[in-house]
Amino acid sequence: MNIEVRVITNAKKREIKKEEGYFRVRLTSQPIEGKANKELIEYLSEVFGVKKSGIRIIRGEKDKIKIISIPD
Repeated sequence: MNIEVRVITNAKKREIKKEEGYFRVRLTSQPIEGKANKELIEYLSEVFGVKKSGIRIIRGEKDKIKIISIPD
């Protein structure tokens, strides 16, 4: 399944919230050298209960709005 994610970096705590048609994800890391993307994949892995290796960023690797592929 593909989901749209809007990422907010440098937050005080991790949080995921379902909005209209997308997920808003707050991450604690900075968007430097892929740290935020790595944290995003780890966090989505925990939330959806899938392996990290199964989650891929399809579009928006360097943007705040991303399309993420998560196995069903």
